[in-house]
Amino acid sequence: MISKLPTRFARSFCTAGLLLGTLFFAASLTPSLLPRTALVQGVLSGLAFGAGYLLGFWGRRLWRYLELPVLRGWFSLVVQVAAALVCLVIAGYFLWRSVAWQNSIRAVMDMEPTAEGQRLLVALVAVAVFAGLVLLARLVRLIFLLVSQLIRRHIPRRFAQVAGFVLVVTLLWSAANGLILSVGLRMADSSYQQFDALLEPDVEQPRDPAMAGALDSLVDWEGMGRAGRKFVARAPTEEDLSDFSGSEEAMRPARVYVGLNSAETIEERAELALEELKRIEAFERSALVIATPTGTGVVDRAAMEPLEYMLGGDVATVAVQYSYLASWLALLTEPGYGADTAQAVFDRVYEHWRDLPAEERPELYMHGLSLGALNSDLSFDLYDVVGDPIDGAVWSGPPFSTRTWQSATRERADESPAWLPRFRDGSVIRFTNQQDRLDIPGADWGPMRFVFLQYASDPITFFEPELFYRRPAWLEGRRGPDVSPDLTWYPAVTFLQLIADMPASMAAPDGYGHVYAAEHYIDAWAEVADPPGWDESRLLQLKAHFRERR
Repeated sequence: MISKLPTRFARSFCTAGLLLGTLFFAASLTPSLLPRTALVQGVLSGLAFGAGYLLGFWGRRLWRYLELPVLRGWFSLVVQVAAALVCLVIAGYFLWRSVAWQNSIRAVMDMEPTAEGQRLLVALVAVAVFAGLVLLARLVRLIFLLVSQLIRRHIPRRFAQVAGFVLVVTLLWSAANGLILSVGLRMADSSYQQFDALLEPDVEQPRDPAMAGALDSLVDWEGMGRAGRKFVARAPTEEDLSDFSGSEEAMRPARVYVGLNSAETIEERAELALEELKRIEAFERSALVIATPTGTGVVDRAAMEPLEYMLGGDVATVAVQYSYLASWLALLTEPGYGADTAQAVFDRVYEHWRDLPAEERPELYMHGLSLGALNSDLSFDLYDVVGDPIDGAVWSGPPFSTRTWQSATRERADESPAWLPRFRDGSVIRFTNQQDRLDIPGADWGPMRFVFLQYASDPITFFEPELFYRRPAWLEGRRGPDVSPDLTWYPAVTFLQLIADMPASMAAPDGYGHVYAAEHYIDAWAEVADPPGWDESRLLQLKAHFRERR
């Protein structure tokens, strides 16, 4: 009896499921947008194998339900053995190729090649993940059979099966929602909240009363949160700017940050931000930037410093925190809170700015990275400002659901690729990446200048739900300079690959994925702000400065 267990176990697997699962497994080993570690690749490949197996399993069930002919006897056994051999050959070949494919991504990002031994670890992790999925599926099936048998004592068999299925699904959903999601979110919220409150010893409270968070400030230093304190304290000094420019006329940039704990409501935080801007005389600067933070409250240092260097520090930046969670958690738990906060801040600042004499007020710009770009885009309606327009915006790494980005990409010129669109005549919106793509022959800027900085290797920007069943436009024709030439679209699998890429995008090298380098912001701000006296040679000098500092 015991000797027959391995045979029974092997026969319990679906041949069609194994074949389709192997194809999904093989496709998952091909490159996507970002390089993956052996652990991440193994988990992804195990999940892909499980997804393919499930499709094959239900396909076989449907085949039998329709009473179509099936293989029997010795011929069925031969087919199973042959299928197993085919699966081993396919899996082995793609595992062998996987290291070269990963290195094709690393090569375009100037990264060291990955180790040859990664193949074995990938295989072991994938097998473990698939085994876990099989055990989970069989446990669910056992629960379903037990529930159906209990119900069957009182109602007809087929109705008992349907009722059992509904009860098991409801039970599992309740457990996942109540235990995993609720408890997990509470733990994440507590963890991020403690991290946000962390007072780091190397971040000193400003002594200059003209700085936000100083003793005379309207904004409490501790209430700013960790991200806000770092943003204000690490602004470049007059010495930093003077050493680069060789001029003694530089001034320290003004930065205002209002944290979640600075006031109770969105409206109060927006009002506090405006009053602090007035207190430090921010409206007397030559430029004012409304920066919308990411979900964790971060305002990207690499985004703001290039503009501060180009304007000799004569710029003020204001940001108001709406979350301390990671961006995807912020979207999951409070999807509209960031947009509401961004809109309230914009409304209060814009109303005051609009009432100032046009010849005396600063240039007004917008900025946002990642979720900050999405919420910044949602903070104003173009029709509300067209009569007295803002001067422009630099948005980097916009999520794929960003309203203006979607519209401009969808309506791009036919000859331009989806990863670097050209929108209409280029007078309002332009796109750029690691190389300066903003100088469009024959195009003249209008009164408002909006620039999207995006990398073709950024999954946050180029993921889309339709990847599950449709080849993306950014893989048509010429592809981005930081995308592997071996990347190929596969139904369902590429969808899973980009989902796996998204959390890894922040670990990419500077200038790739979702990590935007300071030198790539320089051309964007130079085009939007058009700082006087900055020719190509000075821009190259500033780029070299940031590269050396990095």
